[in-house]
Amino acid sequence: MTPHETAEALPYPMLARCIEKLLTDKAVLVPARLVQALPGGASLFVMPAHDAKFAITKLLTFTPNNAGTDRATIQGDILVFEIATGRRVNLLDGPTVTARRTAAVSLLAAQKLGTRRTGSRPEGPMLIVGAGVQGRAHLEAFRGGLGIEEVWIHSRSPSSTMALMAHARTLGMRTKKVDDPNAALSACPYVISTTPAQEVVLKAYPRDDAFVCAVGAFTPRMVEWEASICRRLAQNGNIFVDTRDADHEAGDLLQAGLDVNHFPSLRDVIVQPADTLALKNDGPIFFKSCGWAGWDLAAARCVQEKSLATG
Repeated sequence: MTPHETAEALPYPMLARCIEKLLTDKAVLVPARLVQALPGGASLFVMPAHDAKFAITKLLTFTPNNAGTDRATIQGDILVFEIATGRRVNLLDGPTVTARRTAAVSLLAAQKLGTRRTGSRPEGPMLIVGAGVQGRAHLEAFRGGLGIEEVWIHSRSPSSTMALMAHARTLGMRTKKVDDPNAALSACPYVISTTPAQEVVLKAYPRDDAFVCAVGAFTPRMVEWEASICRRLAQNGNIFVDTRDADHEAGDLLQAGLDVNHFPSLRDVIVQPADTLALKNDGPIFFKSCGWAGWDLAAARCVQEKSLATG
């Protein structure tokens, strides 16, 4: 499938529902992903997963040095096989799936957790720090899934900022360019950080009623949020992670010296009744996303489900 076809097959609200369903499916098995370091700072990701019907393997290269060029930093494909026959049933565009399933995971976390702090508050504003592929995907997901009406955008690239603002306006959103994301935190109940995570960018504490989704840092060496802020969030806020793989991948939290396996995962949020998963503190909710091949399996299932629904 082309990038456009892949995107069309993965509408955000439907993909979020498929992710939620996958988290309750006991047939899902996701081995640890292989991350092979490559010369020049690049990495090769090999990410398999399967359920009772489908087996998938995601093959990606992550090349940070492509940032700022006309080459994508993430490139690759997802192969989908039917287990009963062994035949390949789909070949999905890897970067498109990565962008959309990551944003859909954030959307699901916001639907399940964010309203405990922000209420409904579709007006926002939502602060997006990092105006690349993930910034755009999260803007679309939160607009489509939560109805966010206003977005504030910060990026080190003025052209990327203006392009994402223009896209937001085509979706009917109000926009604002932000020069200092740390000063903007006090005004925004929704915060999405999707930077290249090569250095600390966010050094201020979010407001107490905020829902924060930290996406950029998905290896132990990567970081977006200052360590002292992460430690304060652990003490006074509420930290959740996407999966237990975050225990050894969540760069922001690991570099802050935090015991990541102490924090509940999105699966815990889904399988436990809402009234039993109490928030520890009155501070912000901080959702750390690192990625997982299970999300790609959920995307493959979503593509098949949408295909059957549309004939």
